[in-house]
Amino acid sequence: MMMSQRYFQSLSNRRQLSKIGRNFVQLTTLPYSSLKKNNTNIVYNNNVGKQNTTIVTPHRTFLNWVKSAPTYNHLKSHIAIMESIKKTDDINQKLKLVKSLSAFHPAVACKTIEILLTEGSLPLNEDVLKEYIFAASFNRKSIDSLNINALISIIQKNSVNGTFMNNESTKLSTGMLSGMLTKGSSSTDPIYMKTVAPSFREKLGSEVLKLLSFMFMIAFIYSLIDSGKATNPNSKSVGGISSFLSSSVVHQAEKSNKSFNDVVGIDEAKADLEEIVQYLKNPQKFTRLGGKLPKGVLLTGPPGTGKTLLARAIAGEANVPFFFASGSEFDEMFVGVGAKRIRDLFDAAKSKGQAIIFIDEIDAIGGSRHLKDQSAMKMTLNQLLVEMDGFEENTGVVVIAATNFPQDLDKALVRPGRFDKHVDVPLPDIGGRKAILELYLKKLQLSKDVNVEILARGTPGFSGAELFNLVNQAALKASIDGLNNVTMQAFEYAKDKILMGAEKRSAIISPETMKTTAFHEAGHALVAMKTDGSNPIHKATIMPRGRALGMVMQLPDGDQTSYSRKQMFAHLDVCMGGRVAEELVFGPENVTSGASNDILQATRLATMMVTKYGLSDKVGIIHFDEKIRASNETQKYIDEEVKLILTESYNRAKKIIETNRKELDIIAKGLQEYESLSGNELVELLKGNKPDTSKIGNRNQQPSRDLKPIAQINKDQINVNKN
Repeated sequence: MMMSQRYFQSLSNRRQLSKIGRNFVQLTTLPYSSLKKNNTNIVYNNNVGKQNTTIVTPHRTFLNWVKSAPTYNHLKSHIAIMESIKKTDDINQKLKLVKSLSAFHPAVACKTIEILLTEGSLPLNEDVLKEYIFAASFNRKSIDSLNINALISIIQKNSVNGTFMNNESTKLSTGMLSGMLTKGSSSTDPIYMKTVAPSFREKLGSEVLKLLSFMFMIAFIYSLIDSGKATNPNSKSVGGISSFLSSSVVHQAEKSNKSFNDVVGIDEAKADLEEIVQYLKNPQKFTRLGGKLPKGVLLTGPPGTGKTLLARAIAGEANVPFFFASGSEFDEMFVGVGAKRIRDLFDAAKSKGQAIIFIDEIDAIGGSRHLKDQSAMKMTLNQLLVEMDGFEENTGVVVIAATNFPQDLDKALVRPGRFDKHVDVPLPDIGGRKAILELYLKKLQLSKDVNVEILARGTPGFSGAELFNLVNQAALKASIDGLNNVTMQAFEYAKDKILMGAEKRSAIISPETMKTTAFHEAGHALVAMKTDGSNPIHKATIMPRGRALGMVMQLPDGDQTSYSRKQMFAHLDVCMGGRVAEELVFGPENVTSGASNDILQATRLATMMVTKYGLSDKVGIIHFDEKIRASNETQKYIDEEVKLILTESYNRAKKIIETNRKELDIIAKGLQEYESLSGNELVELLKGNKPDTSKIGNRNQQPSRDLKPIAQINKDQINVNKN
C-alpha cells in the first residue's frame, strides 16, 4: 500500500478536516489513547506491518475533537512531515524527518521506516537501524506492536539480492541482526541475560508468602509434637514424640533432697501440709470417722517465704507420685493447648491412683474471669475447675497450688471443694528468723563472735530467701577479706549492703559535710541512749550508702505488732535529735536539709497518733482517713495538735542534748575517726574506752544495752496467750 493512500493527504487545513463527514477515513496515524480519552466510537487496529487496516465512520463527537486546535496542529505537522518524506530523494533528509516524527509519535516512525525500507527508498544502514530501535524503545507499547518478522524478511531479502551490500554500515547492521537470531545455538555463542530487580510490591508479596509458609510448617510440626504420647512409662515427661521434643507440662518428681526437717520458721504451714502427707500414707486413720481427703491446698504469702520449699519437702516425704508444673507453662499461642495440658496432667495423676499435683504461680491461669475476656482465655481455667471438682469425681489426687496474689484468683477456683485449705505462709518472726539462720549457718565456719539472736533482731521483715542471701553475702565477704571463718562484722556488712546498698567509699565528701553528718548522727544516738522507751542502738555510721550520708540503726527487743505511747514519743524525740544537734553546734543559719527524712517520719507518726490512734485529748478518740474526712474546724484542731506534739518532742530532744553536750562531742569525734560504731562501742566510748580495731573483721558488734533473750520473749508470749 502506497504512502499516499495511508495518510491524510488531502487534509491541509481546518476546513478540509470539517468536510470529512461520512467518508471513510483511515486512522492509523491517530494515537489510540487520545481517541479513547474523548469517548469516540472508533475501532483501532495496531497490527503494524500488515496490509489490512481498520476503517471507521467518524461521529460528530469525533469531528468536533478533530476541529480542536491541538489536534489540528498535530495532524497538520504529521501530514507535512509525511509529504516532505514522499517528495524528497535525499536519504539524510528523509532520516532527519523520521527523527522529527518519532519525537511525537514513535509508533508511526517505526511504521514509516518499515514502509520506506520495503519500497527501497531508504537504505538499510546503521543509522536507520539505530533510529528504528530508538523509536521502538521510546514507548513500551511501540515495542509490543513491532512486526519483527517483517523486518527480518526485509533484511534477508536485501542480503540475497545483494541490495545495499556495498555499504559497510549495512553489512554491519545485517550481521548484528543475523547474529541475534543465532544467539544461544551453541556453547560458543551464549545468550547473556540481565536480571531485573523486582519492585517493592513484588518483594513484599514474596516475603509475606515465605512467612506464611514458615508459620504453617511450624504449626504443623508443633501439632504433631503436642498430639503424641510417650510410650515409655518411666519417662519423666508424658506426651510428645520423644522426651526431648515433648511439649507437655507433666513433670513427675522421682526424688527430692528436701524434707520437712529443712523447713523451719513456718511451723503452722508445715503442720497443715504434714497432715496431707500423713493422710496419703495412711488414709484409714483419717477416714474411719467419715472424713474425706481434701482436694486442694492453696499456699499464699509474700515471695521468698518458702512455698515452693514446702512443695519440695512434700515430694521428699510423700510415698505417692508427685507431679509439678508452673502456671505459665500451660497457655501458649495456640487456642486449646492449655486445656489439653490440664487434661494430660490430671490423667497422668489419676493413672497412678493416689498422687499429688503441685502448680506453682497458679495466678497465671487462675485469675478472675470477666465477661469481656475472650473465650480462649477462659478455656484453661474452666478445664482446671472441671478436673478438680466437675461431673466426674476426682478421688485420690491432691492439688497443691502456690501464689503471691490470692486476691486475684477466681472465686470459683478458691471455693471449698476445690481448694479446701488455705495455708498462709507469712514472713518469719524473730524466732523463725533465728531458726532459719541457724539452719543456713550449719554449713559455714563461723567465728565465736557471731550472735544469731542479734542477726535475727536486725533483720525484721526478711524472708527466708533474703536470709539465705544474707548468709551467702557474708561468706563471700569473709572469703574476699582472706579470713579463716565468717565473722559478725561480715554479717553486719552483708546486712547493711542488702538494706541500704553498697558503701560509697569512692564518694568525695568535704570535711565540713562529714563533720555535719557526724554531729547529726551523734544527736540521734545520744537522744536514743538517754530516752526511756527507745530501742537500743545497734549501729551508728557516717559511711554513705544509697542516698543517705549516715544513719543510726536501732534494734527492738522483738517483733513488735503494737507500740505504746511512750515508745511513740521516744521515736519522735530520736527523730528530732539530728536537727537539734546541727542547730546547737553550727547555729540556726547553718542547719542543713539532712533532717528532711527525720521530719517526714515524725510528722507522719504524729498525724497517725492524732487521727488514727486517738492519742490527742483535744481531737478525741476518733479515726480519720481518705474515706472519713474531718470537717474544716476539726482539721484545724488536728493541725494544731500535730504541731504541738512535734514542738514538744523538739524541746525534749533539745534539753537532752544541751544537758549532755560533752557526750555529743565525744560521739561525733568517734564517728569521724572510725566511721562506724556499734551500740556497745558507743557505750564504751562514752566511758573512755576506744574500740579495738586491731583485728580485721572481728570488731565488737553488740548493741548499746543487753536485750531480752528470744527464748524468754517466746515464753512471755506464751504466758500472755494463756492468760
